Amino acid sequence: MSGSTASGRNLRFVIIGAGMAGILAAIKLREADYDDIVIYEKADRIGGTWRDNTYPGLTCDVPSHSYTYSFPPNPEWSQYLPPGEEVFGYFAGIADRYKVGDLVRFNQEVTSCVFADGRWNLETKSGTSDSADFVIAATVVLHHPSYPDIRGIDEFTGAMFHSSRWDHEIPLDGQRVGLIGNGSTGVQIVSALAERASKLSQFQRTAQWIMKVENGFYTEEQKAAFRSDPELLRRMQCDETYMANVKRFTDAISDANSPEIAQIEAFVLDNLEQSVRDPELKEKLRPTYRAACKRLIYFPDYYEKIQHPDVELVTEGIERIEANGVRTKDGRLHEVDVLVLATGFRADQFMRPMHIVGRGGVKLNDIWAKRPCAYLAVSMPDFPNLFMVNGPTGPVGNFSLIDIAERQVAYITQLIDQIRQGRCREISVTQEAMDVYEVKRIAAAKGTIFGSGCNSWYLDAEGVPASWPWSYDAFAQAMTEPDLAAYAQVG
Repeated sequence: MSGSTASGRNLRFVIIGAGMAGILAAIKLREADYDDIVIYEKADRIGGTWRDNTYPGLTCDVPSHSYTYSFPPNPEWSQYLPPGEEVFGYFAGIADRYKVGDLVRFNQEVTSCVFADGRWNLETKSGTSDSADFVIAATVVLHHPSYPDIRGIDEFTGAMFHSSRWDHEIPLDGQRVGLIGNGSTGVQIVSALAERASKLSQFQRTAQWIMKVENGFYTEEQKAAFRSDPELLRRMQCDETYMANVKRFTDAISDANSPEIAQIEAFVLDNLEQSVRDPELKEKLRPTYRAACKRLIYFPDYYEKIQHPDVELVTEGIERIEANGVRTKDGRLHEVDVLVLATGFRADQFMRPMHIVGRGGVKLNDIWAKRPCAYLAVSMPDFPNLFMVNGPTGPVGNFSLIDIAERQVAYITQLIDQIRQGRCREISVTQEAMDVYEVKRIAAAKGTIFGSGCNSWYLDAEGVPASWPWSYDAFAQAMTEPDLAAYAQVG
């Protein structure tokens, strides 16, 4: 099928972002015979999250063979949970194999995206202008670093950087390292630096529940078998045990009173009880909220590494940062040479700070003033022919983002086909369908484990969990085929 409409008009696409989702969208659009595609990428190379994050210990928490696109498996993964550099290498290799780089305009940060006269008109920070029939925002969730508001932070005289902006020129071996934060990033950094730093001080605001998972290495014999046996590699990619666990986990988090969540709570509690010897340290590491209320951390040896003699868990609140270190509220100065801010991301930003204006002058910042929202995490009323991959209210953190993105791109392609087949010129969710979806989603979200009483990046400004509140199967079903009755089709 041609990439032109029934009337012969060739459709043009702009994809914003050349990370996992942007690469995927470009490949799938080409497979659908669309050829007028450009990707605007604000950085100087592809990779998104896996380009920006290069901190020591960086590891994906989805099994490696399940963290691939469905179409090109990878026999070369070194471990069960893949190291970050291998994940980046995988995406870079796919982009090269499918010649996605030919479509990318690097160092082009989109600043404005305005709909007028049936087309999207874009501007970049460098002054480039463009227009397109469709915009696919593949900007994902966790890419705007969140910096802590701590008194005196500018007074520190040592090296200081955010974990997603790691300065690899700064020596770490034998240094006194301070680490602010203990989410999944902080946990991984502790594991990597515990035996390298002369002293590692981790400043913890809130304890985390940790699900122990072994991260074994694949042998050369196993990798050779993966290379020579496509069916074996396919079975690894479609791991039935992993998928069963995914479905059980999504069932657990969607119902805070489910037996599945009770089982998870038992596992993580046992991990804490059996792994930490010192009673005082154990209590410091014991969360006061239910398991999975914050994103559950899967890791093999954090409890082991936090008990290393050169590692200290600091739970007193931070009073201020001084020239030589961090002073806590008990008056103690923790002297450090390097200060790492593992303080997460602004998860409510998505496409922002881009200036995005839809039909009739509707501004994205206005409709997202209360909370970021999108119908099935894909479409918004009055923003025709603009679609998001891993947009707001999607199942971020519930299961593999690649699986989510593939299902969303397939769904979006079906919406685009309505225009290619000449049924309309513009398509976006109706306000009525959006409102019905949001009412149902918010009600369901409040009953999830995410809404059981903790402070996390899953919550919006009103304390409502922003993630997909239903099961894996419900998401897969919703993405199978668009309900066109929920969409306004114009022209």
